[in-house]
Amino acid sequence: MERKQFELGDIVQMKKQHPCGTNEMEIIRMGMDIRIKCTGCKHSVLIPRAKFEKNLKKVLRSAAERQQDEGQNNLTAE
Repeated sequence: MERKQFELGDIVQMKKQHPCGTNEMEIIRMGMDIRIKCTGCKHSVLIPRAKFEKNLKKVLRSAAERQQDEGQNNLTAE
């Protein structure tokens, strides 16, 4: 089974949703533990990397994609 690729700033979908109702999280810290922030209510949670990798469903938007989209939006706004 291939390991999922993720990096700092990615928006990921988790298997279980947050109590606020959304299952989209942003990765805001990486190391032995990973801190993720709910995109709905902005609550952050620190979980061990192994548990995070087990509960990660998929990467919705990578940080590189988001920066590229924001760059294009800034160019069209000018």
